[in-house]
Amino acid sequence: MRIIFKIIIGTLMIACSSNANDVKVFDFTEIELSKLDVRKVRGADNNTVYSVGSNENGNFLKAVSDNAASGLGKEIKIDLNKTPYINITWKVEKDLPGIKENTKKGHDFAARVFAVKKTGATPLSNRAINYVFSSNNEIGFNSPSPYTKKSIDNVLASTKRNINEWVTVKANVKEDFKKFHDLNVNELDGLAIMSDTDNSKMKAIAYYQNIYFSEN
Repeated sequence: MRIIFKIIIGTLMIACSSNANDVKVFDFTEIELSKLDVRKVRGADNNTVYSVGSNENGNFLKAVSDNAASGLGKEIKIDLNKTPYINITWKVEKDLPGIKENTKKGHDFAARVFAVKKTGATPLSNRAINYVFSSNNEIGFNSPSPYTKKSIDNVLASTKRNINEWVTVKANVKEDFKKFHDLNVNELDGLAIMSDTDNSKMKAIAYYQNIYFSEN
């Protein structure tokens, strides 16, 4: 993926999940999907295909990326002093085995969620933590993007442990911005979802569900 920050667009939304203090980010409905702007990554041959579905746990987003790269983003103000933890439930049905994800030729992920902080006048000046469902690295592995050191790839889930099954993960975004960017971030500016395979030219299938911020 060559451009990562211009996908943080869309409408402002602050909604609560089951806990009154939680901040839900996406509804994963047809109406929401129709309103989100899809940004294709420069140089990618195709767009990732996103669709919505539901199961016993509610709505989810399905992503099919076949030699493709495009993202769905939403500008949303998150008070990281009150709700610093991002919670993600996701699943990878078809992963990307054999690629080296910290290289330009292999920088693809079946599932990823960007947490973005605006730190300048242009999108390319922003800083990001890229929470990824890796196909080849273990949980806890992290590395700067091979395209920009302003984005850090941080593995929260891996198909080496979980393939084609739902996994729920959590990370302290405030602490991660301090750890990886040496920034004291009080407020997050946006979140984005992307499944991409434009570098490897492979196919991935992934699902996202119940993405929200919590106090612990």
